[in-house]
Amino acid sequence: MNPTPHPTDAGLFNVDLIRRYDKSGPRYTSYPTAVQFHDGFSVEDYRAAADRSNVAGGPLSIYTHIPFCDTVCYYCACNKVVTKDRGRAQPYIDDVIQEIALQGALFDEGRVVDQLHWGGGTPTFLSHAQMRQLMAGIGQNFALKTDDTGEYSIEIDPREADAHTIAVLRELGFNRISLGVQDFNERVQEAVNRIQSVAETRIVVDAARAEGFHGISLDLIYGLPHQTRDSFMKTLDTVIAMAPDRLSIFNYAHLPTRFKPQRRINTDELPSAAEKLRILGGSIERLAEAGYVLIGMDHFAKPTDPLATAQQNGTLHRNFQGYSTHAECDMVAFGVSSISQVGGAFSQNTKDLTAYHTAVTAGRLPIERGYVLTSEDHLRRRVISDLISHFSVDFAAINQNYGIDFINYFAAALRELAPMQADELVAIHADSIEVLPRGKLLIRNICMAFDEYLSSEGMQRFSKVI
Repeated sequence: MNPTPHPTDAGLFNVDLIRRYDKSGPRYTSYPTAVQFHDGFSVEDYRAAADRSNVAGGPLSIYTHIPFCDTVCYYCACNKVVTKDRGRAQPYIDDVIQEIALQGALFDEGRVVDQLHWGGGTPTFLSHAQMRQLMAGIGQNFALKTDDTGEYSIEIDPREADAHTIAVLRELGFNRISLGVQDFNERVQEAVNRIQSVAETRIVVDAARAEGFHGISLDLIYGLPHQTRDSFMKTLDTVIAMAPDRLSIFNYAHLPTRFKPQRRINTDELPSAAEKLRILGGSIERLAEAGYVLIGMDHFAKPTDPLATAQQNGTLHRNFQGYSTHAECDMVAFGVSSISQVGGAFSQNTKDLTAYHTAVTAGRLPIERGYVLTSEDHLRRRVISDLISHFSVDFAAINQNYGIDFINYFAAALRELAPMQADELVAIHADSIEVLPRGKLLIRNICMAFDEYLSSEGMQRFSKVI
């Protein structure tokens, strides 16, 4: 039985169209994607990349990965360590601070950190003293801003934080927070092992506002067990009432062969593809009514939020943390599994805690694999970045920067886009590509036309676009 159409179906959200294009594909937090990373990438390659970064100069972005979680959320696909033993955090923090010192020695002094993010795992698994120790370690090796003008954010599990924790984070220089919600429906929460009340979530949101945080972002997931359009709209209405500056509504990718915790989810309890589309369509409609704008894919923001402003003025960027307002920053990452993007290269640390400890205590960078971009990669990365961040590509700008004739060079990609033009996802002009409103939800499909690494065998590694 087909779902009942809603007003958005005729515009941005078209059920039949989305169903037809709903295939697996990269999220393009990087290009090339992490699938291309290889263990032939060495510490020497990273040092060379840091040297190139120093020659280019400019501000930096910093990411720190805290892998620990008190309990496992069955849907989670992040690199994490589930433990009740809080004592495991201190040795890890000591190791991360050693890595920070190793990394700090590679970059010129005075390169200001415009953007900083702690993710996980659960960063608030750390004690307040450990948070202070970690931030001090970063500040001793990198030029942190002290005037509150940087974008310094942290992911928070409201079950692991209270008003005092929020005050400590503000004291440390954080000015943006991202809260995991996923769903407030109790039946859904029980099915995914994440019991989180509206009250404890609201306490953190209210505390952040009281402490003068610049922005609050809430994350939801659709496609979880027992979710329906009606039940999810109740969660969304509760979230909208909290008035976050940004919202992310992620599609749950059920890949139990790759992520062991997902094997605890009963596949029979997952919503059907048709119901997932109803949830997504209803969410887009409800958020538009509430005044939020679609930044791209699964991100929404108030029109006054810096993400929306950056998209309007052409400075929006996408990296491993999602959409970003700091396109000019190379990103230096610390901790297990973290990925740096420096000097035209990607590098990823080992995912193993023991291997990480062994490397940093021996004075070695804990790099496990990486990739150095080719000139072709840089070209295609620019095109994909323009599409996914700005929903347009200016042929003249690409031609001038890369010395090509766009129409001839990308003739095959333009042919691949022809059916999408017929479906009004894109408009291909003589001098540009324009992503049309209904193409914004399917932007990953549009970007895939310019990805030279995709293969039918590798597609199964990626989630569905919707």
